[in-house]
Amino acid sequence: MIRVTLFALAAAASVALPNRAAGQSAPAASEVVPTAASTDLDIVSARVDYRADLQLLVFEQRVAGTAGATRPRAAGAMDGAPVLGYVFPTTLRPEDVGFAPGDGVVALAATSHPDFDDTPLWDENGDRDYANDGLVFHTHWVVLAPDERVAGGLSVKETGGGEGELPPTNPGMPLYLDSPGFSVVLDDSTLRVLVPLARVSGRRDFNFDAVTAYMEVNTSDEGRPLLGVYHVYEVLSGDLSLPFEVTEANRR
Repeated sequence: MIRVTLFALAAAASVALPNRAAGQSAPAASEVVPTAASTDLDIVSARVDYRADLQLLVFEQRVAGTAGATRPRAAGAMDGAPVLGYVFPTTLRPEDVGFAPGDGVVALAATSHPDFDDTPLWDENGDRDYANDGLVFHTHWVVLAPDERVAGGLSVKETGGGEGELPPTNPGMPLYLDSPGFSVVLDDSTLRVLVPLARVSGRRDFNFDAVTAYMEVNTSDEGRPLLGVYHVYEVLSGDLSLPFEVTEANRR
């Protein structure tokens, strides 16, 4: 598997979670222990298909193992909470997916993080509790920005407090992060995310890449971003060049 430095990507909760014990905080960057690598995170192929009959984009990653079978172990608190993601960096613009115009790389991510739930509008596990679904793989839009404080060199872009920066489905954190509620379909070696074309402003002329990565939340170390990447398991292109294009699927 290809291992390269990459970027910060993850999700943050809008609900309060238990704090760590007094004097305890998230581990230093050098002490972070990522979820162990597995074939479940080893990307074999990726594609984004446009279904004209449904006006739908299907984002897909195929892995050598079982998609979504590897999940992070809970830390017990927000500070230091692990996040595992299947990620599609794209050439979409922030305004295409509901953010304010600006710089940054727009990425679609399917993430799992057992310590918190940041999709307050959605009940991914179907138990009628909207606040206990963090472990279930679910979707986020994020905007990534350069950040030398982390080894990956990027973090989720922070907001400036202005009106209209975030879509109304942002879970309440001051980050360019959205919880759009797109369906994640796990089928053996394949992960798919179903995105209505209207939710990307009708665009299907963008490029993309495919990444699997480990991230952590940090709320105690001012020298690091709130959301940072600490390990990359795979980058399909090998260099994050976003070389892949949307294809049109045959009508079914």
